[in-house]
Amino acid sequence: FLYHLRGHQRAASVAIGVLALLTTAAIYIPALVLGYWLLQSQWIGVMTATVDSPLNSVIDVIVDPVVAFIVHISPDWLLLIIGALILLSAFSLLDRAIPDVPGGQSVFGKVGQLLYRPWAMFLLGALITSFTLSVSVSLSMLVPLTIRGLIRRENALPYIMGANITTFIDTLVAALIIGGAAAFTIVFVEMMCVTFFSLVILLLCYRPFARIVLGTEAFIVSSTPRLIGFLGLIFAIPLVLLFVRW
Repeated sequence: FLYHLRGHQRAASVAIGVLALLTTAAIYIPALVLGYWLLQSQWIGVMTATVDSPLNSVIDVIVDPVVAFIVHISPDWLLLIIGALILLSAFSLLDRAIPDVPGGQSVFGKVGQLLYRPWAMFLLGALITSFTLSVSVSLSMLVPLTIRGLIRRENALPYIMGANITTFIDTLVAALIIGGAAAFTIVFVEMMCVTFFSLVILLLCYRPFARIVLGTEAFIVSSTPRLIGFLGLIFAIPLVLLFVRW
């Protein structure tokens, strides 16, 4: 959205976000149904696991002392502004560091031919998210890379699929700390179901799946009313689910 405000074409700047939401929904919804069935049928019992503290990523070790210092010297009302400025500065720095390369495969040579294969991008997305422990961070990196021509949208799809799996790592630990073994089991089953459907798609039907998702994304992004309606639906569904009694 920020890139769209800065003058980039909407098809390039907003498409990655829409693509990420569509890919996530296409895999998570059937994974949710399968996971619910596995838990209700008691095929999988409550797993025994323990943890003493939250999981920290490699980046946290570097960033946490800086964040603690800023929090210590800044009033609470200023922290939101500082965070927004740091985020915008990081995007600007990343944007300036990436060259414009139409048909970006030539930049990487033979390595690029491997990098743009679905399995390679799938593993790359899973690897990067396992370090950041944040799917938002790892997916945000795709926006400038796509706009600059280094990665095409069809290459980003398996990257998103991989990132959507390893983002569960810190959720597993958080579930265990807050909800105990039962919550850990629920998250673990969902993670395994997401992995299952992702692997099935990559092995058996990746090309048709990619055509459907990319076609739907192009259909949504090409029209402002459709884009607004899609975003409204994304916000409305969680709000409705809050009031549903299970």
